[in-house]
Amino acid sequence: MKHSHKRFLSQLLVVLLTFTVALTAAIPIAVAETSGFVHELKEGDKGEDVLALQERLQLLGYFSGIADGSFGPDTAAALVAFQQQNNLLASGMLDRVTWRVLFSEVAKPYSAQAKEAADGYSAMAPAVMGAPYALPMAGNFNTNEYNYFQENRFLSTRTSPLSTFAADVDTASYAQIRAMILKGEPIPVDSVRVEEMINYFHYDYKLPEGTEPFGVTMELTSCPWNKETQLLLIGLQAAEIPKAERPAQNLVFLIDVSGSMDDPAKLPLVKRAFQLLIDELAPNDTVSIVTYASQDEVLLDGIRASDKTAIMEAIDNLTAGGFTAGAAGIVTAYGLAKKHLIPGGNNRVLLATDGDLNVGVSDEGSLARLVEDKKQGGIYLSVLGFGDGNYKDNKLEALADRGDGNYSYIDTIYEARRALVTEIGATFFAVAKDVKLQVDFNPATIKGYRLIGYENRLMAAEDFADDTKDGGELGSGHRVTVLYEIVPTGSAFDIGDVESKYQSEPVEQENSGELLTLSVRAKAPNGEESKLYTYPLVMGTSEEMSDNLRFAAAVAEVGVLLRNSEWKGSATYGSALSLLRDCTSLTGDVYKEEFLYLVTLLERTEDSGS
Repeated sequence: MKHSHKRFLSQLLVVLLTFTVALTAAIPIAVAETSGFVHELKEGDKGEDVLALQERLQLLGYFSGIADGSFGPDTAAALVAFQQQNNLLASGMLDRVTWRVLFSEVAKPYSAQAKEAADGYSAMAPAVMGAPYALPMAGNFNTNEYNYFQENRFLSTRTSPLSTFAADVDTASYAQIRAMILKGEPIPVDSVRVEEMINYFHYDYKLPEGTEPFGVTMELTSCPWNKETQLLLIGLQAAEIPKAERPAQNLVFLIDVSGSMDDPAKLPLVKRAFQLLIDELAPNDTVSIVTYASQDEVLLDGIRASDKTAIMEAIDNLTAGGFTAGAAGIVTAYGLAKKHLIPGGNNRVLLATDGDLNVGVSDEGSLARLVEDKKQGGIYLSVLGFGDGNYKDNKLEALADRGDGNYSYIDTIYEARRALVTEIGATFFAVAKDVKLQVDFNPATIKGYRLIGYENRLMAAEDFADDTKDGGELGSGHRVTVLYEIVPTGSAFDIGDVESKYQSEPVEQENSGELLTLSVRAKAPNGEESKLYTYPLVMGTSEEMSDNLRFAAAVAEVGVLLRNSEWKGSATYGSALSLLRDCTSLTGDVYKEEFLYLVTLLERTEDSGS
C-alpha cells in the first residue's frame, strides 16, 4: 500500500511538473493572445510588453540577459537573431509580423547551425547563453562608394569654343581626402574632385559692384606644371548678407539613426554638430526634426528655435538601431518644410547620414529622382556626410546636386563648426540660385583649353540660357573658384585637334583683343527668371601669379597628382609645396596651414616609396 501511495505521489509530481513547464511556456503566448498587438516595440521602450518579449526570447534561447522590461541593445540583438532565423526582416523592432511569429507555436528556437548561416550584421549579433555570435560578416570591410567620372580633357576652340557648367560650392571631397591622408589610407581616385578641393579655401576676390550679386576676378599666368600652357583663374565673390538682415529660417533636421550610424564618428558627432547649429539660430526660426531607421518618425513639428531645451533634449536622446529607410524620411522632411514654409525665408532640409540606405528606394538614381520630384519651390537640401567604412559619397553628392543645395563631409567637431557656424551664411543663405558659367574662347588667340574639375557639373551649351535647367547655389559671402589650363595659339602643345573639311583654318575673328568672354547666368533666391552678366578678358592681362592664383594652383597640382591625371605634366608635391610657401595668405589661415602640412605628408610618403 505504501509503495502504491509513493508511486501515486511520484506520478502526480511528474504531472504537476509537466503542467508547470507547459504553463510557463504558454504564459507569453496567452498574454499576447489576450492583449493582442498594441504597438511596435523598439530600443528605448519599457513596460510589461517588453518584459513579455524578453521572457519569450529567453524561453526560445535567444536572450540570456535579465528580463527587466527595458528594451536595450541586448534585447534588440536577440530579436534580430530571432528574426534572422525565422526568415523575417531583421530590423530589431517588434512589429506586427514579428509579433505574430514570435508568440506562436511555429516560432523556431535558437539554433547554432542556423546562426552560422544567418546573413546579418555583426554589430547586431547577440550573446546567447554567454557565447557571442561570430557571423561571417564580422571584420573590418571598406565599402565606401564613389562615382566614376572621366577627367576633363583638352578641347579645341575650333570645334568646342564654349565651355558651360553649373557653379559648385561643395567641399566634401577635400574633407574626405584630408581624413584619409591623416589616417595614412590610400585615396581612391574617384574620391578626388579637384574643384571641391580648390573651393574649400578662402580667396581675396573683387567684391560685387552696384546691384550685382557677385564680383568677378580673372587672372592669367604661366602654368606651373606645363611650360606650353597657361593657367586661367576665374573667381566669383558673392555679396554678403549682414547677420541682422538674414531672413527667417525654416529648418528640418533629417537625421539617420539606423544601425550603421552607431559609431563615435557618426551619430554622436551628428548630435554635437546640430547642438552647435542651435546656438546660431534666431529665436523666431522654426525647427523640425525627423529621424529615420527602419521607419521614419517626426520628433519635433515646427517649434520655435527659442525652445532650445526641447530641441536639445530631442537631439540628445537619439539612439542608433535598425535598417535605413531614407527615402521615407526624405518625403516626410520635405512635407514638414512645405508645411512650415516661410515665403522669402531660408527653407531647408538638413540631411545628416552616412548614405548607407538599404530599405525601400536606395539606389543613387532613384534617390536623386525622388529629391527632384519632392523638392518644392524655395526649399533647399543640404547634405552633411558622416563616417567611414560604409560611406556612400555617390548617393550624397547626387542628393545635394538634385536638391539645389550643398554637400559637406564632417569628420570632426571642428569641421562641424566650420560648416554650421563659421560658414553658415555661405551654407544657408542664398544670394543667387541656378548659377551657371559659360566661357566663350576666341580661337584667334586660344588654341585649346581644359577645365580643371567640375566633371559632374558640365552642361550642354544650349542649357546655359534655359531657365528650366538647374545650376548651382551661391550663398552669402561665398566664393567660387574655377581654373582652366589654356593653350595659346602659338603653343607647341598637342591638344589632339581634328580637322574638318569645311573648317581647315581658324575662323577669322574681328581684332577685338579679347581672349575670351565669361558669361554668368543667375536667378534671385526667390526668382524664376535668370539674369545675364558678361565679362570679357582682353589680351595683355597675363601677369605674375597673385596669391590667389598661387594657392589655387598648388591645390590643383596636388589634385591632379592624387588622380594620377593624364595631364599632370611635371607636377610634383615638391612643386606644390614651393608654391604654398610663397603664399602670404597662408600665415594665420589655419585651413591653408593645415593643407601645407598635408602636402608635406604626401611628399614624405612619396619619397619613402610607400
